[in-house]
Amino acid sequence: MVRIAISTAFIVAVIGMASALSVDQRAPTKGSVKKLSTVTSSKNIVARDNARLNHFKKSPVEELDTGSASVTNEIFSYIAEVTVGSQTFDLIVDTGSSNTWVGADTKFSAGSTGKSTGDSVSVSYGSGSFSGTEYTDTVSIGGSEATKQSIGVAKSSTGFDGVDGIVGFGPEELTEDTVSGVDEVPTFLQTLVSEGVISSNILGVSFAPLTGSEESATNGELTFGGVDDSAYTGDISYTDRVAPYWGVSVSKFAFGSTSLGSTTASGIVDTGTTLFYVPTAVYNKFLSAAGGKLDSSSGLVKFTTKPTSNFTFVIGGTTYTLTPSQYLIPTAQYSNWGISSSSGFYTFIGDGGSDSPNTILGQSFLEFYYSVYDTDNDRVGLAPAA
Repeated sequence: MVRIAISTAFIVAVIGMASALSVDQRAPTKGSVKKLSTVTSSKNIVARDNARLNHFKKSPVEELDTGSASVTNEIFSYIAEVTVGSQTFDLIVDTGSSNTWVGADTKFSAGSTGKSTGDSVSVSYGSGSFSGTEYTDTVSIGGSEATKQSIGVAKSSTGFDGVDGIVGFGPEELTEDTVSGVDEVPTFLQTLVSEGVISSNILGVSFAPLTGSEESATNGELTFGGVDDSAYTGDISYTDRVAPYWGVSVSKFAFGSTSLGSTTASGIVDTGTTLFYVPTAVYNKFLSAAGGKLDSSSGLVKFTTKPTSNFTFVIGGTTYTLTPSQYLIPTAQYSNWGISSSSGFYTFIGDGGSDSPNTILGQSFLEFYYSVYDTDNDRVGLAPAA
């Protein structure tokens, strides 16, 4: 009897361990992203980024009082092919917002899995907006499928020509008051977790710059439920998130050995912004130290002599570095940026203003650093890209 009891207990324990392991071993899933350009003038990139930056400076639930419709939709975007029901949409990958919506270009047609909730939905982004009706539907990216995901179906939209909408990877609180009748709606990652597709609410993002004169490339990857160890070098440095966005505290800006300011600045890690923005005081000191000035024809900072010093800053005790080859736009890419002059050197470092947030780690920075958005632990991670 003792031998039987021990055997039974052992079997139960093994089954329990196997069950736990089967849950814990739900592997992260992945989806590829492509970089898309609709740029004819770099000034329009700056205008769109500035409109988005001004929106960040407002409360997420404030009504936008700038003219979204007047902002030219000329941008570099990272696009994911997202299947909703039986349709496929090209959606902007955005960590600066949290709603997922479709219908800006390709119109949505509800199939057997699409159900209207009857609630209205409306979101402003500074550089654009949409309004329409909330549906639930099966949504998938790569091998990740959420069967009852909240989506917005646009009745009207501005600022999204050439794309179909957005898949939002920001914190859930950014969906507050965007859908009538509910306080917040779950993000795509939250639904994947609740439906058991992945075990952790973590997003890893890998971007890469365009090479040579190429106009577009499938050069990015999203990892749902974890990180891709092959996409970065060294260790990921984490810092606590500063709400309500994927916010970080940034300090100790420098150009080579020249300090550009040590005061802590309010920053956001944002895949939906093209350039890399720093506080006005830092920006002005950078221009003085590097010998650059704002070029009226391009809207970018231009240097007549190529800078040779690194640009650095600190987040959570870790120093991040951009070399001249990284913060200067490659001359082979000038036409893709809409830069008409072939003389001089241009940088993607821009003026983020004085009001918070004033430091935006946009695509141009994230193409050199792997980024992690860890909702489970309320933190942001960065590591040098592999």
